Amino acid sequence: MEAVAPRPDPFAAVSQLADQFFANVTHVLRGKPEQSRLAIATLLAGGHLLIEDVPGVGKTLLAKTLARSIGGTYRRIQGTPDLLPADLTGVAVYRRSSESWEFRPGPLFANVVLMDEINRATPRTQAALLEAMEEQQVSIDGESRPLPDPFFLLATQNPFEHAGTFPLVEGQRDRFATVLELGLPDRASEREILTGSGGVTSLDQIRPVTRATNIAKAIAVTQRIHVDGSIADYVLDISEATRRHPEVTLGASPRASLALLALVRGYAVVLGNPFVTPDHVKACAAAALSHRLILTGGPDLASARAVVEEILADLTPPRG
Repeated sequence: MEAVAPRPDPFAAVSQLADQFFANVTHVLRGKPEQSRLAIATLLAGGHLLIEDVPGVGKTLLAKTLARSIGGTYRRIQGTPDLLPADLTGVAVYRRSSESWEFRPGPLFANVVLMDEINRATPRTQAALLEAMEEQQVSIDGESRPLPDPFFLLATQNPFEHAGTFPLVEGQRDRFATVLELGLPDRASEREILTGSGGVTSLDQIRPVTRATNIAKAIAVTQRIHVDGSIADYVLDISEATRRHPEVTLGASPRASLALLALVRGYAVVLGNPFVTPDHVKACAAAALSHRLILTGGPDLASARAVVEEILADLTPPRG
């Protein structure tokens, strides 16, 4: 009787893909392994990523490395006050030769889009991203046009520079699955960058690790990662604690809970685990929830992270 070849393990393939992403990102972005894992987890969760920090710590570098690791189309948009929604979505142009209107797609029609300094664009232009991020389509002249699959938006902003900027409203921030702060590298990592290892000089060495069509398959596998009922209750406990916290005016919504669970699944894959553990939830909670909390003193990402960390310290995670 002829032997039957074993069926390929989809989780093993996605876990290997995550390892290749991690190798690329850490080759360029030195000294930030945890932020690298969360960024890759966001991609595998099918979400969008906002990198918020001071200039010069590698925000755009991380975004470019992820973009180059995906063998799909890539576009970069520089946020400026004079940027118009049509500059993102595209426009219909009248062709006299054929006496017809021809649609010319904007930079949003790509697999990976980098929106650099998103808070320099006006609220009107920022709003053009809402439909794209939520529904993977844009509406132009009353017609909905689907964006490529996958569609991954990476945005950067400097939270400490206010002149000529337009802060993201709560609804816009909520569209981002994850918000990361990179911080300064440690001395050893910064020395590696100074001596030519990592940093911008290593960006040209990055090659795609997969085709864009495989990302959609990887996201589908990630969404099937097992989550025990006790883990779901733990996520609910965290979300409910944010709603009761005295320093929080508006706590995590049900969509925030879903986003956290999706990110946790992606994080488990990055670590090579076919199931979710409480430690995965702890590692992802601040990145998935902090930007969604409205504090009594106003928006403050650092304070919101401190609130989430305090809640994690007070809650007892599930065991077994």
